[in-house]
Amino acid sequence: MATPTTDRVEGPTGQLTMYTTTWCGFCRRLKSQLARDGIEMVEIDIERDPKAAEFVMSVNGGNQTVPTILFPDGSSATNPSAKEVKRRLAELAG
Repeated sequence: MATPTTDRVEGPTGQLTMYTTTWCGFCRRLKSQLARDGIEMVEIDIERDPKAAEFVMSVNGGNQTVPTILFPDGSSATNPSAKEVKRRLAELAG
């Protein structure tokens, strides 16, 4: 299950990180789908953490697009499907 936090995760941490907002329906759906599959993540609300918002904008052409996923290797994806997240995690584990 996601762990809400306001602390920005700096760089690759070995964890999956999801940048979200409280009102984002796409974020809620993705969190629910990943939780159902037992995939844990750190959740960071970009509206409560300006540094997180800056990170999201840096990987999204200046836009605060969520969900933005930061993978354990430091790569990111914007608004991915649960299937895409699981595939990327499997690649990293492989």
